[in-house]
Amino acid sequence: MTSSAFHRTIILPAPVCQQAAQHLEQAVHKAIDGAATPWRAFRGADGDDFAFSVPVVEQAAGCLLVLAAESAQSLRPSALRALITVALHLRDAAEAVRRPAIPTVAW
Repeated sequence: MTSSAFHRTIILPAPVCQQAAQHLEQAVHKAIDGAATPWRAFRGADGDDFAFSVPVVEQAAGCLLVLAAESAQSLRPSALRALITVALHLRDAAEAVRRPAIPTVAW
């Protein structure tokens, strides 16, 4: 099997998924392009399954960053910080999966 045929997934903590779903819902209401697909995925996650494909997590992170930029003037600083924190958590999780493993070499 080639690596391109293998769909990588990311397992996220429940609180991050719940926060992402709430923020993505706001993004959908603001008609941010691409927010509906990750919103449905995060909203559909249940108590036992918080695994998402890497592209969905990346798309969610991007949508949340756009939402943060568009909402920066209207949100309280703490709410904006919470939104950006979730977006960066998603982005970092996706990058960690995509980053090739660095082999440890004995010197």
